[in-house]
Amino acid sequence: MENRINFELFKSNVCHMVKNMGDKDFIEYLISKDEINKYLNKKYYAECLYLLGMLDYLCRENKIDFYTKYDALRKKRLNEIVFPSSILMLSLLQESEEAKERSLKEAIPEFLRFNIVEAEIRNVC
Repeated sequence: MENRINFELFKSNVCHMVKNMGDKDFIEYLISKDEINKYLNKKYYAECLYLLGMLDYLCRENKIDFYTKYDALRKKRLNEIVFPSSILMLSLLQESEEAKERSLKEAIPEFLRFNIVEAEIRNVC
């Protein structure tokens, strides 16, 4: 049985892949390997929607038409908003929702549509 990795690690791995491959090669990889449907079939909805958000974001940034294959999936969203762990920790430490509210305003729309708060995909080491 396959072990599911932590969602924060998954997001980091994806961002590193984008950095290493470049936007267009990463888009081609997602499409050719059907990675989005692989995660959907496993019922790993957060990962599936994160990849779709990444695909749509990279397509917008590179002025590439959206792939219509995923139009039905684009109508879905996670039941609860998924914040980065750093934002959750900051909110807890500050005993305030201010960090969450700020992160929602700064979130990339293609991710936020799926209830995933992601503000920076390019700032990886």
